[in-house]
Amino acid sequence: MTVNETILRVTISFLVLFLLARLMGRKEIGQMTFFNWASAIGIGSIAGNLAVNESTLIKDGVISLIVWTLFTILMDMLDLKSKQGRTVTTGEPLIVIKAGRIMERALKISRVDLDELQALLRQKDIFSLNDVDYAILETNGDLSVLKKESQQPVTKNDLNIMSPKKISFLYQQKSLQMERSIQKIFLN
Repeated sequence: MTVNETILRVTISFLVLFLLARLMGRKEIGQMTFFNWASAIGIGSIAGNLAVNESTLIKDGVISLIVWTLFTILMDMLDLKSKQGRTVTTGEPLIVIKAGRIMERALKISRVDLDELQALLRQKDIFSLNDVDYAILETNGDLSVLKKESQQPVTKNDLNIMSPKKISFLYQQKSLQMERSIQKIFLN
């Protein structure tokens, strides 16, 4: 393959990949499901093959990229339109800790061992399993955690502290009442 042909193939591969990526929409890495991730790897592999494999015709590579992208978009549409479709493509969140108890079966289904679960909890600044009331392993691999009530941070509401806006509002109301009282005294 000549240098000019390589530059042409890489340019075509890049432009087609860029256009198709824009067509598929934006998702951050953290929002990607396993299917999105695998599909992105597939598209990247096809684009790389198109760019450097001279036995792949440019037309065949472009067609492969377009068809793979269409399949990905169709799966995304199925994911958006159908609860059953979403369950098939992305799975369902799994409760891995329920009422403070580790759900062994859910860990086995998700193929997460206790060390991984503890690592995910540490990423949420939770260093003891005893502090967790519920933990849900989301379909994108994130862990959502509800701490036990005794471990949750204190809120202003718990301490009966009013927000500055509410204090300001009450002050304005009191000022208005006092002003009206004074007006009544002087007008009568």
